[in-house]
Order: sequence, then C-alpha cells, then structure tokens
Amino acid sequence: MAVGWSRDGAVQEQIDATVEAAVQLAKSRLPAGESLTYCEECEAAIPEARRKAVPGVRYCVSCQSEIEKRQKAETLYNRRGSKDSQLK
Repeated sequence: MAVGWSRDGAVQEQIDATVEAAVQLAKSRLPAGESLTYCEECEAAIPEARRKAVPGVRYCVSCQSEIEKRQKAETLYNRRGSKDSQLK
C-alpha cells in the first residue's frame, strides 16, 4: 500500500529502480581489458600480483582507494527523491 501522493506499487518500483541503478553502476566500474603496468593517476608501478589478481586494473592501491572514497561520497544521495522522502 502506497501512502501520500504515490500510487499503489510505486514504492516497490522505486526500490527496483534503485537496485537496478546500483547494479548498472557496479557493472560499469568493473575493470576490463589488459592491466596497466603503471598507475594512470600517479604513474607508480602496479605490482604484478595486483595485475594478476584484478584483470584490467588501471590504478595503484592508494589511487584506487581515493577513487572509491569519492564514488562512495557521490552515491549517498537519494537522487530519485520521491515526494515522501522530500517531506521528511
């Protein structure tokens, strides 16, 4: 049962859309192709063990950590913004 201005089933549709968006985002972040020898960001050497463990790796561990922190900060907002969530 939906409440407020939402029609029945709208809450589940919003949940499904949020999950689908998260899956697509995760798929887009998967590395692909051949691993680089040097980091794209800082040009530090990427160890062979990391290149073998993560196919398609493009960043060293420290740069990858910073990138993931920025990406996590960007996903903390409810961009779909149902009217119910905006009223709280």
